[in-house]
Amino acid sequence: MKITAIESIALDIPFNHGGPSNALGGQEWNVFSTLLVKVETDEGITGYGDAFAYHCRHAVQAVIDKMIAPMAVGRDAGDIAGLNFDLQKAMHLFGRYGVNIFALSGLDIALWDIAGKAAGQPLHRLLGGAGRDRIEGYASLFRYHDPAVVTERCQAAVAEGFRHIKLHETAEPEVRAAREAIGPDIPLMVDTNCPWTPAQARQAAARFKPYDIYWLEEPIFPPEDYPELARLRRDSGVPIAAGENACTSFDFRNMFMAGAVDYAQPSVTKVGGIMEFRKVATLAEAHGVTVMPHSPYFGPGFVATLHLMAAQAAEGLVERFYLSPEATLYGDLIEPVNGAFNVPQGPGLGADPDPAVIERYRVG
Repeated sequence: MKITAIESIALDIPFNHGGPSNALGGQEWNVFSTLLVKVETDEGITGYGDAFAYHCRHAVQAVIDKMIAPMAVGRDAGDIAGLNFDLQKAMHLFGRYGVNIFALSGLDIALWDIAGKAAGQPLHRLLGGAGRDRIEGYASLFRYHDPAVVTERCQAAVAEGFRHIKLHETAEPEVRAAREAIGPDIPLMVDTNCPWTPAQARQAAARFKPYDIYWLEEPIFPPEDYPELARLRRDSGVPIAAGENACTSFDFRNMFMAGAVDYAQPSVTKVGGIMEFRKVATLAEAHGVTVMPHSPYFGPGFVATLHLMAAQAAEGLVERFYLSPEATLYGDLIEPVNGAFNVPQGPGLGADPDPAVIERYRVG
């Protein structure tokens, strides 16, 4: 089965996160930029992938259209490992982080979707998992810089059935407000998005420790400073999570060898796709690290994450951005039920993206 066409499809879907305006990368953030990767084959089977594209869509789309598609069209759609390796090798001169790997991730997910459809099996069965049909989620809140809004959003998430809450805050008043809102029994995570020097991170960990945080996520810049993450983990006694900014299994190998994390957070749309995610999961198991994937998206990447977690021997949580998009590509298939998600059972990813949503929100 040969790849006959690769198309990148850009979508902008507005969302409401329940708080004041926010920014990402210095830009206002109230629209999800989603970049679908549509792969067609000579046997009539079409697959869909998802390349990370928040505020970098144009660059990722150029990599898909101008670099990846010319090399991948004509190749065997079933040789996913070989094609992934060949593309990584061919593009290594341009960097093994960022937009190149994001684009490759989208292609890899689409090829696994095709493989499942060809076999008539859901993706998690191809990956060796079938015993888990429900994945516990956690509500991943926006950054609000406002204890009152944090209180309201935490209480709303708990009322909807979520039993784990994650903040994106950096100040003690917001963390305190969350703990008071949800009580002592619900795990509370804090994702800070790499703001501090190692010394500042140690001070912040000490401030947050009285609130019994489940993990402190990416407290140090740069995120790949694994020796300092390991030192913070050892000295503070606070569990550390990281990995959304790591690309390929080699980066995670360095992270694990340094003893930097308790929880690894590969993102299937950023790490190199399903192929690389599985390598990371194997390394994590060998190092006694729990996989808690980064998955704040609503396209094929989120669906693929559900399959990946269903195929894990060890249970983990899946991240759900706690907000309301104007539309979703998969409707009820990816909606939580009492804070958990049903694993799709259809062939491949389980369903194709809604063509009406694609038509309405397509851009570029």
